[in-house]
Amino acid sequence: MTLNQPALEMKGISKRFPGVVALDGVDLEVYPGEIVALAGENGAGKSTLMKILGGVYQPDAGRLRIGGQEVIIHSVSDAIGRGIGFIHQELNVLDNLDVAANVFLGREPVWGGPLQLVDRPKLYAQAEAYLRRLGLEVPGRTPLGELSLAQRQMVEIAKALSLDARILIMDEPTSSLTLTETARLLEVVKELRAQGVSVIYISHRLGEIQDLADRVVVLRDGHNAGAIGREEISHDRIVRLMVGRDLDHFFAHPTATGKPRAFEVRDLRTRRYPAQTVSFEVGRGEILGIAGLVGAGRSEVAETIFGVEPALGGTVILEGRTVTIRSPRDAIAHGIYLIPEDRRRTGLILDLAVRENITLPALSRYATAGLLDRGAERRAAEEMCLRLNVKAPSVEALAGNLSGGNQQKVVLAKWLSLDPKVLIFDEPTRGIDVGAKAEIYQLMRHLAESGVAIIMISSDMEEVLGESDRVAVMHEGAVAGVLDREHCSEEAIMRLAVGRREPHEP
Repeated sequence: MTLNQPALEMKGISKRFPGVVALDGVDLEVYPGEIVALAGENGAGKSTLMKILGGVYQPDAGRLRIGGQEVIIHSVSDAIGRGIGFIHQELNVLDNLDVAANVFLGREPVWGGPLQLVDRPKLYAQAEAYLRRLGLEVPGRTPLGELSLAQRQMVEIAKALSLDARILIMDEPTSSLTLTETARLLEVVKELRAQGVSVIYISHRLGEIQDLADRVVVLRDGHNAGAIGREEISHDRIVRLMVGRDLDHFFAHPTATGKPRAFEVRDLRTRRYPAQTVSFEVGRGEILGIAGLVGAGRSEVAETIFGVEPALGGTVILEGRTVTIRSPRDAIAHGIYLIPEDRRRTGLILDLAVRENITLPALSRYATAGLLDRGAERRAAEEMCLRLNVKAPSVEALAGNLSGGNQQKVVLAKWLSLDPKVLIFDEPTRGIDVGAKAEIYQLMRHLAESGVAIIMISSDMEEVLGESDRVAVMHEGAVAGVLDREHCSEEAIMRLAVGRREPHEP
């Protein structure tokens, strides 16, 4: 293979599923040492195309060449053997194993000849070397179940790097990472490019694409929508190709000013940081952004407010009255709802229908004499799906079969049907395409305008700056400072996130 020969060529790739044409004659080529961003809305065909390359699916039509040679990739192990690594958006890690075992699962270093005994010192040393490369300082013996979602994501990335792949597919690799972790990962990707690795980078964070990509290939509705060269890459051009139109108002611009207090947290102590206290307030109709590095305690605060974890101390005040929350049932009774970071694990029951997920928190509303009225349930679910523009064949479709953006809307629909007073969004647009993001932002702003107090935890700096009326920044379990909109900037937030105070902070 020469430098001017593509490392990968996919020509005329088509794939059909029952009732759906996922790909129709799609072309993609990537050269050695090139980063190609693959962009498109959820459902555009990106994941299907990559699963064909990764050996998960077989194409119905089309040809595939690696290093100039035509190949058929029969399985995932076949893809790995051909030097293709795949970092999936939905993590493929095992909570019951330790970190090192996850990194080298099925490829453990062995000794003892025919006994094939795992060389544990070598296993831990090699795994920790890959983790340090990503800036993750955890022992290889750490049980994976003890890590945060972001740390598990880094383990998944370390596993892919350990394959020494020549073609690396990265599907939303930063969706759970903070700004600092993202910056480190992007540096690693650039290092891989310099080593001649071909990278296919899928991300809904268009700022990352602008920073990294040598080219952008855009898919829309299973077809090639266009390609953009390095010098022409811009947010607006990518969006225009992705959705076939301009999005005039991507962020719903904040408008809240001096609204009455609706929700207050005073001296809250969590299990993660028992020695620290957290205090903040949210006005009626306000979006309070909560920023900070991974491990700062943001999600723990949300889970404690919602009653998932018991508070070790502190007071929660709703509309001037102190409320006691010992469980999610208590929070729900007071109109305080959480849209969790990991919607697939903790926000939805994937094997249940959309209808069942939406009505689950308030089944008594749809029951008479203890018997469930499925007709009433269906009508309520259909009304919420119409209101939130949920794209699903019907409310009887399984929640697990929807795209990420539509799953997030179902989680939101579940709570909106209960007339919320306080909504806590934990990473509201993680892994969601640009069109669905704009819809979520508009829904959040409409909710705020209707008087709901909104707390938005986000690691996406663009999102924090674009959506928040004020930003509370957490550092090591405490609020390091609260920034008014006029003082909000990436630099000001990061200063507080690493423990430095702003000049105007007391």
